Amino acid sequence: MEEGFSHVRVRGEISGYRGPHSSGHAYFALKDDAAKIDAVVWRGTFAKLRFRPEEGMEVIATGRLTTYPNSSKYQIVIEALEPAGIGALMALLDERKKRLGAEGLFDAARKRPIPFLPKVIGVVTSPTGAVIRDILHRLADRFPCHVVVWPVRVQGETSAAEVAAAIDGFDALDPAGPIARPDVLIVARGGGSLEDLWSFNEEIVVRAVARCSIPLISAIGHETDWTLIDYVADLRAPTPTGAAEMAVPVRADLLTRVETIGVRLSAALRRGMEERRQGLRSAMRALPAASDLLGSRRQRLDLAASRLGQALGRATRLHATRFARLSGRLTPAALTRGLATFRERLARLGERQLRAIAVVSDRRRQRLTSAEQLLRTLSYQNVLARGFALVRDTDGLPVRRRAGVAEGAVLDIEFQDGRLAAVAGSGPAPDALSPEPAERPARKRAAGGKKPGPPEGQGTLF
Repeated sequence: MEEGFSHVRVRGEISGYRGPHSSGHAYFALKDDAAKIDAVVWRGTFAKLRFRPEEGMEVIATGRLTTYPNSSKYQIVIEALEPAGIGALMALLDERKKRLGAEGLFDAARKRPIPFLPKVIGVVTSPTGAVIRDILHRLADRFPCHVVVWPVRVQGETSAAEVAAAIDGFDALDPAGPIARPDVLIVARGGGSLEDLWSFNEEIVVRAVARCSIPLISAIGHETDWTLIDYVADLRAPTPTGAAEMAVPVRADLLTRVETIGVRLSAALRRGMEERRQGLRSAMRALPAASDLLGSRRQRLDLAASRLGQALGRATRLHATRFARLSGRLTPAALTRGLATFRERLARLGERQLRAIAVVSDRRRQRLTSAEQLLRTLSYQNVLARGFALVRDTDGLPVRRRAGVAEGAVLDIEFQDGRLAAVAGSGPAPDALSPEPAERPARKRAAGGKKPGPPEGQGTLF
């Protein structure tokens, strides 16, 4: 079998595909309406496939037949895999578009505006094609700016991974780093067939565009060509040259516009100044002359000065009349009545003062009595009255402990009824200082009034 069919091409539908095995190999089957054959893709070949196998996908597999002794079957070892015609590619593209769209990657709310005048533009494209030359030429014509090119393959097995890595690389640049971080990205490629543009339909590229934080313009193919990154990009350009036109404005148009605005601004300033000048002249014509404004005030001042002397005379005579009228009321009887009234008020005030003094004195006397009672209660003399004595040293300070008194020290002892001098010592007191022994109180007599004593004929032991 292996010698007779070294290489074969089989067209069929993928069945039983569950993704690559933990070893990296992929196992599935190819079937049509009448037959079925097992297939295997080794790990090294699987990594190079342009298309990842999917369940139910119709493909054309190129490989060699071999046998698997454990199950006595023959199988095809796939070396190349491609969709079976444009219809299969379109079906795969439509299914992928629906799945990614359901995740919200194509929502219009995610799209961001393109900066009006970017300082740095990043371009992801092939460094040797005509696309980069067209973009640079158009940017130089419209508005020259700094361009950073990330070279990638735009077709082939590694194209999708390189494009995704370039987008992520631009997004990861530090704004303060040695390489300027772009303000806008352009992902560009020239026209081609569906197979040629398929790298930009790969899911890895679509997701890289979706997570990029830099506004991105998609410029893949011609105006009639559409890829999945056109749906997720912030702006879609019909051609790479159109992307350059969308990225920057025309410098000459901006200069003309600024110049036009400057001319309009100067004309507006001149018109405004002329209008205000005319308004000021109209206001000046409406104002009276300075001599007219001061003339009426001078006339009023002269009239007031002429009336001042007469007014002073009338005021003097009026005050003299009032003084004479009031002086006539000042008779001895009126003064006597006023004095009596004043004395009566003074007497009432004196009585009120005496009552107030008595009330205040009584209150203060009560407060003093209370303070005196409290002082007596807290005084140490009450303690002396209960039989205690206060011992002082020669400085008059109280002695509180035996340890602080030296042998032979002179002490002052205060009792309730007086003071007594003493000398500190540890032995018996001298005879001179010893008090007379007090007489013992008489013992109570026994019942019957008789003094108890020893029985007759028996002496006392004491």
